[in-house]
Amino acid sequence: MHRVLITGGAGFIGSHLVDECLRLGFDVTVIDNLSVGRMRNIEAHLKHGHFHFIEADVSKFERIEPYFKDIQWVFHLAARADIVPSIQLPHVYHQANVEGTVAVLEAARKWDVDRFIYAASSSCYGIPDVYPTPESAAIRPEYPYALTKYVGECYVMHWEKVYKLPALSLRFFNVYGPRARTSGTYGAVFGVFLSQKLAGKPLTVVGDGTQTRDFTYVTDIVGALLTAARSSLTGEIFNVGSGGSYSVNHLVELLNAPAVSIPKRPGEPDQTFADISKIEAKLGWQPKVSFEEGVKALLEKIDDWKDAPVWTPESIEKATADWFKFLS
Repeated sequence: MHRVLITGGAGFIGSHLVDECLRLGFDVTVIDNLSVGRMRNIEAHLKHGHFHFIEADVSKFERIEPYFKDIQWVFHLAARADIVPSIQLPHVYHQANVEGTVAVLEAARKWDVDRFIYAASSSCYGIPDVYPTPESAAIRPEYPYALTKYVGECYVMHWEKVYKLPALSLRFFNVYGPRARTSGTYGAVFGVFLSQKLAGKPLTVVGDGTQTRDFTYVTDIVGALLTAARSSLTGEIFNVGSGGSYSVNHLVELLNAPAVSIPKRPGEPDQTFADISKIEAKLGWQPKVSFEEGVKALLEKIDDWKDAPVWTPESIEKATADWFKFLS
């Protein structure tokens, strides 16, 4: 039986990874401080004999280190996300995303884990010069969240080089799916749009909506994480995307809702589009869920967003004031 540890396992992606690991018969330990994750994402597993939940901050080495004993695979997903809070609280993001990563790396190194898989972010590319964007593209983080996730990746690759920790880093592109964050922080487009649709409010489209995103369904991300863990490769960085790039206007069409335009924001690319040829060639991984299938699956679970904040152009303008102030 594989013994795996998932940091951030009560979060959006992490809880889907927990589901699949338990389905596969693994013994699963989750470490999460619930600052982003939610117990309801994992409550169905709390009485499972091979599921163990530890509420702890991953940046506290002494607190988390004992739980890495006898662990084979570590999936490090715990992180602070979203742009505006990272601009407002860069020290908090550094502690969670950088110091947290170092603490998890050291715990994994102490107990000599077999595999370490890091959840990196495509935001490290900033506004790329090339589409689809390869792993060799220039690194240009535009805001502290992107920077801290990239610095975390640098630590992972350094620990792999210096301490021979078998590690891979996966740069995720625009992940969406059930359980996506619905916190009070203005963030990912799906959480914003679905709560607006439920409330009968117009969808707030940034700019003219022609910008495109490499929307990647969460189960495909889980598949990439497990494929990486099963491989024997180490010291590599891989993009994980959908194989396409889809306009916000197309998303509005699929959601079948009215829309209103809000100002375009600085530091955001007009397109995100992953070159996934490397992960296809070296790991044999490919995405399976089409954008249309993914949106349909989300609409079937739209009630999950009934308690999410309903954003308006006015509340978005207020929430993103620091975005324009510092990134313009």
